[in-house]
Amino acid sequence: MHPINLIRGSESKQLNKHAVMTITVPTVLKCALAISLVGLSVMSAQAAVTTSNGVNGDTSSLQLINLNADETATRDNTDNLSDIADMLDAADDYDDSIDSVPDETALTDGSAPIEDTSDIDTHIPSEVAHVSLNAISPETLKTFVAVVDLIRREYVDTVNDEELFNNAMSGMLTKLDSHAEFLDAEAYENLRAFTEGDVGDIGIQVAYQPDVGYWAITEVTNDSPADRKGIAVGDYLHQIGEFKLDENKKANDIEQLLTGVAGTQVDIVTSKAGRRKHTTTLQRNNSHPQVIETTLVDGIAVVKLPAFQNNSREKLLEGLINLDAPVSGMLLDLRDNPGGVLTSAVNVASLFMSDTDVVQVQARQNDSRVLATQGEAILRNLPMVVLQNRYSASAAEVLASSLQAQKRATIVGEVSYGKGSVQSVVPLNDEQAVKLTVANYMTASGNKIDGIGVKPDVTLSGSESTWEQQAMDLLKERALDSGIRFVRKPANNNNNKAVAKSVTN
Repeated sequence: MHPINLIRGSESKQLNKHAVMTITVPTVLKCALAISLVGLSVMSAQAAVTTSNGVNGDTSSLQLINLNADETATRDNTDNLSDIADMLDAADDYDDSIDSVPDETALTDGSAPIEDTSDIDTHIPSEVAHVSLNAISPETLKTFVAVVDLIRREYVDTVNDEELFNNAMSGMLTKLDSHAEFLDAEAYENLRAFTEGDVGDIGIQVAYQPDVGYWAITEVTNDSPADRKGIAVGDYLHQIGEFKLDENKKANDIEQLLTGVAGTQVDIVTSKAGRRKHTTTLQRNNSHPQVIETTLVDGIAVVKLPAFQNNSREKLLEGLINLDAPVSGMLLDLRDNPGGVLTSAVNVASLFMSDTDVVQVQARQNDSRVLATQGEAILRNLPMVVLQNRYSASAAEVLASSLQAQKRATIVGEVSYGKGSVQSVVPLNDEQAVKLTVANYMTASGNKIDGIGVKPDVTLSGSESTWEQQAMDLLKERALDSGIRFVRKPANNNNNKAVAKSVTN
């Protein structure tokens, strides 16, 4: 299976036993395809980021990584832990099945503590005590096994081992940072689908109810992630990720916070009317195709790019070609863009700039790598303004910062989110993956983005619904007099189906 390295957005609004990806799966020591989502960048098993040979951004640019057994050995030649599963079975010899009836020691009235825990087996086989665990002591492993056994025996509902261990892996990853996570089959497939064009949400619609002062859920898609977790129509929605909701939020704000890279997860805080608030972690598995909207307003091409995917460059060009009219400038709207494929952001930057550094990527064990534009800058002569907001993140910040540094575009709006890390999806097998933060990125000039964001050249004020017009007025001051018409090259020219050339009208 193949790891994929991804750089994703502010929310987490998109596999063999060893593989590294911004998407990955389990079967011991198989190949992993690495792609990275900021904009997705291709990364090696050592988390090094590589660039594609061209700017097409198709899947041919992904690098297959052979994870040999000797690559996974520990550096000090200590024993591997491949027998941990056997050890856990040995520790549980006396009770191979989950009790179907309550133990006599179980709580009976909801208040009295368990008086006798002597029947909980905490024995660790002698051979395990000699396994080199580096920072993991045998006592820690002993405690883990004891907790698993305790849950099996005493938890109020029957729980199978598969669920327990999936939860353990998920908790281990999410405790590292908010972007790392364990991907089940559905989330993994959706994240792979995202690179080819899908975005995702959790399957709810909401509306503000002024009479109670809360956002309420008005629709739940059948069999969606929200539906399967018991979220229901009429529930109140109080928070999405770190963003608390109040009457000042707009419906579009809510939609964008709930929508993001397909397969990624987001925490929401909800409550029943008059009940306690609780947090639910949901994966954005209600996926649907991304649409890049391109419209012509007074000779200005307004392009709304919701995320960076493998085909974003081609879709952007297709939109310009389909206008079938002269274009005197471009307003690139990156508001609410959560990021995506890093190489896609570089490929889009390559439309506007030639031989230009776009972003620095720093992995744990490698020197900083610089990704630069490649190929012909088809849109280099087109005046442009980039519109961003506080939800513009990751790959969107990479593109905006590079255009700003080269004075190729004026950035307008508000300070962006500030997401400066690269996640690699590592396949564990055909159905599961681990998404792990493997690198940080900075602007091409070495400035930090994480926690800081990209400061606009022009800060826009007032309702965000007026920002597009404010940006348009600014762009019209520098628009071309004659405009440029974009047409498709012949199909036999460089074999590019969605590459445009420009001709002065």
